[in-house]
Amino acid sequence: MPVDALRERGFAEAVRQVSDDTFDLLEPVTGVKKACELTGKSRATVYRRRSGIRSGCRERRPAPPNALSAGERGELLDVLDSPRFADKAPRQVWAVLIDEGAYLASVSTMYRLLREAGQVRERRAQAAHPARTKPELIADAPNEVWSWDITKLAGPLRGVYYHLYVMIDIFSRCAVHFEVHATELGELAKDFMTEAVRLNGGTAPHAIHADRGTSMTSKTVSALLSDLAILKSHSRPKVSNDNPFSEAQFKTLKYCPAFPGTFGSLQDARAFCGVFFT
Repeated sequence: MPVDALRERGFAEAVRQVSDDTFDLLEPVTGVKKACELTGKSRATVYRRRSGIRSGCRERRPAPPNALSAGERGELLDVLDSPRFADKAPRQVWAVLIDEGAYLASVSTMYRLLREAGQVRERRAQAAHPARTKPELIADAPNEVWSWDITKLAGPLRGVYYHLYVMIDIFSRCAVHFEVHATELGELAKDFMTEAVRLNGGTAPHAIHADRGTSMTSKTVSALLSDLAILKSHSRPKVSNDNPFSEAQFKTLKYCPAFPGTFGSLQDARAFCGVFFT
């Protein structure tokens, strides 16, 4: 042990010895309580030291005369696990048996027995649901998966917005097509997607992903995708980041240093987007 530690230990023992000696002198005059207050001792510690240190563990309490035997405990557990009571709580089992004039044990004893058997839980048969796999689209080449979305561009007045439709290829990040309109409609979305396929040389992707906006889930868009044999993919409900490619593209657009923030007219918005996407 280091020298400093030995010194500290010796000093602590000296202080303890002085405290014990002072307590022995004060106790006959002031009593145990006042002596403990003056010396900073605990009365519980004083009484414990005087009664001696107990060795070993406490003796186990003897079983009460009305305790259930091992056979009775087994019979009670069989009753609780029987098809008649397998889906009932111990209090219900106890009440039914009492109505029939049978008393096997108290409610607390039933709970204690079930707890020892590891059955204090939902005792009815539970349906096991397999883990659901999240839908996922993977693009290994261009024209496999497209993603599209609509964002708002602020107009000249408060509450006036223009709607930017953008279709991108998630493999190449190419902006296949864009349009700016004064409103958001399913018919406009249908024409936008038809024009995107035309500008792509008539090549349609295997799947198109979008969020659950009104235009994305409209009947006109669904019918168009069905006619073109394109797989329709939507984000999971109440998930804000399940269309990441389109959302990232919109952030690139709006955080561009040349982005004006607001547009004076629909033509101004179309002109800026034309330059930006080019």
